[in-house]
Order: sequence, then C-alpha cells, then structure tokens
Amino acid sequence: MFTDFTATDRWAKKPVHCVYQALIVAIATRHADAVDIKFLVDGRPVWVALPHPAWVEYKQRTGKAITDSLAKEIAGHFLKTALESGEGLGREMYSLTVDETLQHLEGVVSQVEPAAATP
Repeated sequence: MFTDFTATDRWAKKPVHCVYQALIVAIATRHADAVDIKFLVDGRPVWVALPHPAWVEYKQRTGKAITDSLAKEIAGHFLKTALESGEGLGREMYSLTVDETLQHLEGVVSQVEPAAATP
C-alpha cells in the first residue's frame, strides 16, 4: 500500500513517485534509538526515522508488535501525508515522535481494515 505509491504534491500539483528501498536499525549506523526507513522520492533518497519506544508503547497498548512490514507502511503513510498536506519533503531525514508514529500506524490500519472487510 505505502511501499510503492504516487502522491500529488500539494504545492507543485504534480505526481511524485515514492518507493521503499531499505530498513536499517539506526543503532548500528548512527547510534540512534530508531529504525530508519529509506524511500526514493522521485529518485531522491528520503529517510524516515521511527523511534524504538513506539514499538514498546504499541505493544503495551495493544499486545501486538510492529513488524518490519508495518514499519515500512507507517513511514510510507507519513511521506504520502506530508506530500499531500503541503508539509513538503525538503529534507533528507525526518524523525517522527512516538505519538506521530502511532498516529500514522492508525492511518495505515484504518485503510487496511475497510479493504479487508470488502468481499
């Protein structure tokens, strides 16, 4: 859903192609307590950092785990939302808070559940 998608940039009014490229535990690369997810946005690398404490918070709230696949979807949902809302993507790296991560997780889940219920 959000690992290879096109969004319309609010300001440029043009389609932007986003494709997932990599998921890296940031402790190994930049000593951060996060998971870094790389997308190519019209060929330009953009990283979305999801904080590890979001995994803990989600597990405590729901008893469920954030999988690698779900993490990629969360990051993609953030990118699509940022492009379409006009927040822009002028930076190479975006670090989400725990609350932002969980909000985008809910955005992914809310789009998956209606699709799963449709016969």
